Amino acid sequence: MNIDRVFEALASTPRRQILAYLSQASMTAGEIADRFDMTKPALSKHLKILEHAGLVIFEKKGQFVHYSIADDNLTAKLHNLLATFCPVGGKLKKESKAKAQEVKIKK
Repeated sequence: MNIDRVFEALASTPRRQILAYLSQASMTAGEIADRFDMTKPALSKHLKILEHAGLVIFEKKGQFVHYSIADDNLTAKLHNLLATFCPVGGKLKKESKAKAQEVKIKK
């Protein structure tokens, strides 16, 4: 999972809403489009960005394409990802501790 792609994907309100819908059930592009006031090309672009970030997968079933959350454990993955880069209440990484010492010495 590429952190930049994930944050780019999550930076958009419509994409977060799409993820919320898909967290309930897999849906076709048409079913997703029914919930938004946007063009099909715009929706397609949002879905492509979510897929490229590894957050959404699709499966062709007959003439329909069904979209779903890429991993049932997505919340845990995102939590671990954030905990790695934003260790609130946790120990600092060695690089961060070294940088803190360097800054402290400069003062």
